[in-house]
Amino acid sequence: MNLREVGRLRVLEALHTAPRSSRPELVRVTGLSRATVSSLIADLIAVGLVTEDETADDSEPRRTGRPAQALSLVPTAGYAIGADIGHQHVRVILCDLFGTVLWEHWVAKEVDRAPEETLDLVAVLVGRALQETGTDRALVLGIGAGIASPVEKSGGALGAEGIMPGWVGMRLSDELRRRTSLPVRVTNDANAGALAERMYGAGRHAEDMVYVRLSAGIGAGIVSSGRLLLGARGLAGEIGHLPLVAGGLICRCGNRGCLETVASPVAIARLLSDSWGHPVAPRELPELLRQRDTGALRAVRDAGDAVGRALSTLVTLLNPRLIVVGGDLAGAGEDILEPMRAGVRRHTLPSAGDGLEIVTGGLGDGAEVRGAAGLVLADAPQLLAAPASVQADSA
Repeated sequence: MNLREVGRLRVLEALHTAPRSSRPELVRVTGLSRATVSSLIADLIAVGLVTEDETADDSEPRRTGRPAQALSLVPTAGYAIGADIGHQHVRVILCDLFGTVLWEHWVAKEVDRAPEETLDLVAVLVGRALQETGTDRALVLGIGAGIASPVEKSGGALGAEGIMPGWVGMRLSDELRRRTSLPVRVTNDANAGALAERMYGAGRHAEDMVYVRLSAGIGAGIVSSGRLLLGARGLAGEIGHLPLVAGGLICRCGNRGCLETVASPVAIARLLSDSWGHPVAPRELPELLRQRDTGALRAVRDAGDAVGRALSTLVTLLNPRLIVVGGDLAGAGEDILEPMRAGVRRHTLPSAGDGLEIVTGGLGDGAEVRGAAGLVLADAPQLLAAPASVQADSA
């Protein structure tokens, strides 16, 4: 980058962080001169990346003269697509630069053994999103994909042995790029949920937090000092496969007694089916809880205690300030949160649990897909600052 491109990036980063700013504020934040900021802003307005509000901005103190006019990024100067690929569903969204969802579609799909069909479906939904919103493909900064599988940090191969059997070793970014002709970034779905709650939800002010996804798969996204903790191979946070019950049921990962075998919606439904002598589907659990069925309540509370015991290890090792609970079982509310809190308190070093909060997520079942789009949006200033990007946006 030359000096002017560096300056453009600083201005775009400042406007992305604070959606409504002014020239004096940009001078203060970026360290650039007033003349440089004014020149860069004029260029960015000309190519359609920045807009100037005709209404004066009175938010800044001033002694004399007219108040500074408000500046902001044009939300539709760029877009991001998010794809959430679960074990039993696909969800795709289209967002503007600030993460506002402009289009969304969810499809029930058995995913684990159908990678080609699933990725074809994602590509179809991406095409629909662009067509139905009239979005120019050239303005799409990329696709972020979250998937219910470990994602290797180096190379992006899926470490899906026993978890998503048909996907083992697949490089999801390459496959989606081939189908859509768009740049693709990939992460584990729990990491995507953590990113979304950190950007838009319950964890916006938390530098150290854990996001726990309690669905057909159980995983954790870990934020430490404001950054996602991925581990050497990108496999950090796979708490669903922590051994919890000695001699317990065999997990799909091949081990016995993993947390998923006792605390996922599938495990709870299986327990109730065995106890009651008739089939119970995971999708029936919310209604059973709404009716305050005593057996379902007991099963969910026991699951909460098991999750709390598993989380106690993370709390002692990582000392987070906040645990955010998402996924299907988050809808159980206090029926699962309170046993989780009790389990953490009972098994955690007391000082590590001091001040710890355990809450439900603020984004519901949209956390993972919004976090997937957030993978792209987090780098929006860099993508927009590139000369090729600016030229495309001005066309």
